[in-house]
Amino acid sequence: MDFGNMMKLMGAWNTFKRNHPKFPAFCRAVHAKGLREDSVVEIIVTTPEGERIETSLKVKAEDLELIRNLTGMVS
Repeated sequence: MDFGNMMKLMGAWNTFKRNHPKFPAFCRAVHAKGLREDSVVEIIVTTPEGERIETSLKVKAEDLELIRNLTGMVS
């Protein structure tokens, strides 16, 4: 990733944190507890019309590596 794109990503992340201040605290809590292989992550999106779209995934070792790499980019 070139420097310009990284700066854009950092700016977007800072805006996201301002718009959603509870999310970084949630991420820190997950990190403190230790997201581990075989943990289950559940995601629910509720549309403005009230439709729920749900999924879950079981965390694999490769997922943890991706998360570590992404965390290093935005922290």
